[in-house]
Parts: sequence; C-alpha cells; structure tokens
Amino acid sequence: MIFATLEHILTHISFSIISIVIMIHLMTLLVHQTVVLFHLSEKAMMATFFCITGLLVTRWIYSRHLPLSDLYESLMFLSWSFSIIHMFPKRRNQKSYLSAITAPSAIFTQGFATSGLSTEMHQSAILVPALQSQWLMMHVSMMLLSYAALLCGSLLSVALLVITFRKNLDIPRKSNHLLIGSFSFVNEKRSVLQNTSFINYHRYQLTQQLDQCSYRVISLGFTFLTIGILSGAVWANEAWGSYWNWDPKETWAFITWTIFAIYLHSRTNQSFQGVDSAIVASIGFLIIWICYFGVNLLGIGLHSYGSFTLTTN
Repeated sequence: MIFATLEHILTHISFSIISIVIMIHLMTLLVHQTVVLFHLSEKAMMATFFCITGLLVTRWIYSRHLPLSDLYESLMFLSWSFSIIHMFPKRRNQKSYLSAITAPSAIFTQGFATSGLSTEMHQSAILVPALQSQWLMMHVSMMLLSYAALLCGSLLSVALLVITFRKNLDIPRKSNHLLIGSFSFVNEKRSVLQNTSFINYHRYQLTQQLDQCSYRVISLGFTFLTIGILSGAVWANEAWGSYWNWDPKETWAFITWTIFAIYLHSRTNQSFQGVDSAIVASIGFLIIWICYFGVNLLGIGLHSYGSFTLTTN
C-alpha cells in the first residue's frame, strides 16, 4: 500500500514538472530565451527523470520484476526514455531543439498511460512463464530506448521539412507608398535584399543544426534497435526454438530497422543529406508507432498483447 501510494505521488509530481517545462517553452515563444529559462527547464527535466526513475524502482520493488510487462509499464518506461534522450546532447542549441521534442513526448506518453488506460491496467501482475527470463530487461529496455530515440530524431526531421517547405516567410516586402527618387528606391531594394539574405542564412543554419541533431539521435536509436532485435532473437530461440518467426511484431520491427538503415545509408552521400534523408526519417516516425502500438491493437501473433495486456513474449 505504501509503495502504491508513493508511485501515485511520483506519477503526479513528474507529470506536473513536465507541464512546467512545456510552459517554459511556450514562454520562449513570446520572449527571447534567456539563460535563466534554459537552466530552469534543464533542472525541471532532471527532476522529471528522477521522479520517473523513483516511480519505476518503486514498482520494481513491490512487483518483484522489471516494470516492462504491460502497456502501462512500457509507456512509463518510454516516458523515462525521453528524459534520458534529453540529456544526450551537450551543446545548448541542440539541447533546446531536443527539449522541445522530448518534453511534449514525455507528457503525451505519461498522460496517456495515467489517463487513457483503465485503472485495472495500472495494477501490476505476475509475469507469465514466457516473460520470466533474464532477457526481458535486455530486449524490452533496448527496444523502448530505441523507440524514444528514433521518435525524437524523426520529429526533428519533420521540423526540418516544415521549415524547408514553408512558403510564407516573414521576409520584409517593399512598402506600398510611392517612392520618390531613385536613391530612395535603391536603398529600400538593398535593405530588402539584406534582410532576405539574413533570413535565408538563419533558416539554413537552423536546418543544418536540426539535420545534425536528428542524425545523431537516430544513430543512437538505431544502435539500440539493433541490440534489441538481436537480443530478442536469442530470447525467441530459447522460448520458442526459433530465432525468427515472422510474426507481425517481428516483421514491423524489421521494417523499422530497414527504414532507418536506409536513412543512415543515405547520409553517406552528401547529396542526399538534408531534405531527402529527412523524408525517410519522417516515414520512419509512422512506422515506429505501427510497430510499437498499432500491432498490439491487432491482438495476433506471438507478441500479442491482447486487450493491451502483455501475455506472451
């Protein structure tokens, strides 16, 4: 009872802190980001990380198994993974871009886990025999960490595409009043060209930073995904006698791996960097949700969660 109460308190505290982080990001839309706001958001994300960590450890203690056995626990672990990914970049500008992705992602997953699922699904259950393996921690944790990293990297690529293809740029235009004298006309034309060049240069720098940040986060997620798939294959061989069974979960995991392998391969060619590779990553964003959440809705295959409750590996 004490552990359940502590878990409930930590859940609400972490949710409230993430809400504050989002409010800070909204404030930066109205005023220029200051060092105070940046450090405040960083401390808030650190507090969120420790609260969710405490929540997972508490659930681990009283359930006596790693909290990765059902949809609720996996969503809370995914929210914790977003806070981990937030700490990955060291540069302030990259951390700012990533924080704008990780904070909403964390509050969305945690909000859905606490409010979108039934109360019965929040209760911890005894692991079924198929999940009573040392591979549970290795396989599931790596997969969820990879989902978090790949989702963040994909959203950064989506942001790059939005900025690149946005048509209505805030470029100063010539005033409509009658210009008197060629000197005035030349000065205004020169001013417009300078402002346009500055905006285009700023947009170019922003897209380059988003592209590099997206590439680094996706590379990290791809590494986690590869480890997760390999460890899952070993676990499947122990549980079912076969390394690969081509059930829906495994198939979509392979499709996800292939999409991001194509993304990383396209990055080796400089002409495909930027928009072209971002399009591939954006497609990967949809594929990840199908692999993680969509397949579970079908309720079929060896990885069937059946009514959002994990019953098999």
